[in-house]
Amino acid sequence: MQVASKVFVVTGGGNGIGREVVLGLLQRGATVAAVDLRAESLEQTAALAAAADRLSLHTCDISDREAVEAMAGEVLERHGLVDGLLNVAGIIQKFVPFAELSYEEMGRVLDVNLWGTIHTTKAFLPTLTARPEACIVNVSSMGGFLPVPGQTLYGASKAAVKLLTEGLYAELRGTPVSVTIVFPGAIGTEITANSGVDAPGSGTRQVSAEDSARRIMPAPDAARQIIEDAVEKGRYRVTVGKDATMLDRLSRLAPQRATDLIAKKMADLLG
Repeated sequence: MQVASKVFVVTGGGNGIGREVVLGLLQRGATVAAVDLRAESLEQTAALAAAADRLSLHTCDISDREAVEAMAGEVLERHGLVDGLLNVAGIIQKFVPFAELSYEEMGRVLDVNLWGTIHTTKAFLPTLTARPEACIVNVSSMGGFLPVPGQTLYGASKAAVKLLTEGLYAELRGTPVSVTIVFPGAIGTEITANSGVDAPGSGTRQVSAEDSARRIMPAPDAARQIIEDAVEKGRYRVTVGKDATMLDRLSRLAPQRATDLIAKKMADLLG
């Protein structure tokens, strides 16, 4: 679909990939309703965008169904319609084994990653299906198809988002709504800090800053691919980054081998 003159809702619009998606859509001539838990983060996005007439800010806890329904009403009152929903918001869990993860932490991750996506999709689906063309883009994770030590519950939440999105695609075939699932690999964001999680120790494996930078895709590049492949082209499935693309193939060809590979390489996340 063409982006210019369309109205999009972007969750997680106050930082990371979400912020860059907001900025990228605005640069292409779209109008955007940016949603985030933190008002100050949204204000920072607005300052970078310098597009006040085409950007509205909505502070909302997407894990709260009533808050999401109220936010959806505000968006529709402000813009009159919505042509696209991009669910980018997400948090990770503490870097601990499943056995050490509290039910409170599990609930927090599931509430944001899975229920947040459910709430926004449910709230905006009626207006999306009424448009001549529209899109739903849900961001999962490489961890949604391949387990990472210390992120088992996070991965389960993102795997649920994957199947939710695939189910929506199946149900919305033949309608004006395209549905895309996105799997980012290692992207340069502040998701650890924004999730309220301490960074994992480096353990015995030392990686130079140069090597790390080479492996991590900048958030603006990730956002550009999401806009081009998911929104504009309406692809069913998008992997973002060489790591996600390679491991996606390996996990389908040799799932146990892929799991063992990641378990060995990332074992020190728990060390």
